[in-house]
Amino acid sequence: MLIEILKEWNPWWEKAELIREIEGTPRPYYDDLIDSIAIREITIITGIRRSGKSTLMYQMVNGLLTNGVPPEQILFVNLEDKKLINSGLDDIYDSYRTSLNPDKKAYIFLDEVHRKKDWEMWIRKKYDLKTNNKFVISGSSSYLLKKEYSSLLTGRNLTFDVFPLSFKEYLLFANLSVDQAKLKKGIILDRTKLVILKYLETYLNQGGFPEIFFKQEKYKTQVLEQYFDDILYKDIIDRYNLNSQKAKDLALFLMTNFTGIISLRNLRNSLGMSYDTIKDYMSYCKEAFLFFTLDHFSYSFKEQKTLASKTYCIDNGLRNAVCFKFSKDKGKLAENHVFIELKRRKKNLHYWKNNGEVDFIIKNTDQSLTAINVTYTDRINDREIKALLEFKKKFSKTKELILLTRDTEKNEQGIRFIPLYKWLLA
Repeated sequence: MLIEILKEWNPWWEKAELIREIEGTPRPYYDDLIDSIAIREITIITGIRRSGKSTLMYQMVNGLLTNGVPPEQILFVNLEDKKLINSGLDDIYDSYRTSLNPDKKAYIFLDEVHRKKDWEMWIRKKYDLKTNNKFVISGSSSYLLKKEYSSLLTGRNLTFDVFPLSFKEYLLFANLSVDQAKLKKGIILDRTKLVILKYLETYLNQGGFPEIFFKQEKYKTQVLEQYFDDILYKDIIDRYNLNSQKAKDLALFLMTNFTGIISLRNLRNSLGMSYDTIKDYMSYCKEAFLFFTLDHFSYSFKEQKTLASKTYCIDNGLRNAVCFKFSKDKGKLAENHVFIELKRRKKNLHYWKNNGEVDFIIKNTDQSLTAINVTYTDRINDREIKALLEFKKKFSKTKELILLTRDTEKNEQGIRFIPLYKWLLA
């Protein structure tokens, strides 16, 4: 019977305390997501595979149980379960309602919802008919969870993008609590700072996938390689029926050359693929959250789109697991992580290049500009400073210049030199 399969995914039906075995470590950054369980709108959780979407859903379940919601009013289903391949959403819903909860409010969690065809129409109908349900859904593909629901679920949902661990979350996983006020005033002990810097080195190399944090050192690279294969084959190659070798060659090329300016011509010459194939394959990689691209800053939209873009990877650990590494990569790893952190903070981002290059230009809500360069060293190259000053001279709306370093902190020539660890923990 279908209800027997559903029992496997809902151990709290038998014993509420069992949720504690699977709820994982809390991530305060997503408190708004957790709190969204209280509103009627559909909660949609997107993000790369293994970033912690399911765990956050379990934490929402735990919150409900803690607040006295009876276990039988909560249904969790992972729709990648092969046992459910022949069961539609109506079958699952009707089995649950008939067997366990015929008339009370139901909190329904559908993990990897895009595995079921026409899921968005099914959920919209339930929502519009004002059925007594709260839906929380997740999926790994931004294409599936944005294009398909954009017209059908507009005004009916709240969407949350889940990233691998931030550095602040990483330290929480390590049980290291940092007093923000004391950090800002610079009065933390040197031994505390050394511990933070040590964790930062590890974090920049191993990345922030939650489960990787807890793996034994000897298995971390192997598990990350498996993550890469799962993302590449399940979310990209199989989904779009692509040439597996071409897709892998492109992904590895972009990972190896992350943070660099890459043109379509360069990719064509290096990989022997047509422009159209490169555009399509890159689009699919971005839709699976494997990569992001960054356009050149200009007040001319045409110039933004005609100049080559920079490419960034979702996670340093994932990149390092499948690519050859070089000593010069340390600065690139820092830059890549700063990009991901800025995306997490929902910043409007570009890069800029003229005589010098500025890694990140933030267009603030008041139309002012913030320019950031990342060096992750204390032996600052003059070109980092000159590029920031050149940008400010050219764009009068520049409000702030920032240079992220390893441990140098000062104000000079209108530039704020900030240690990367302080900026990440701010």
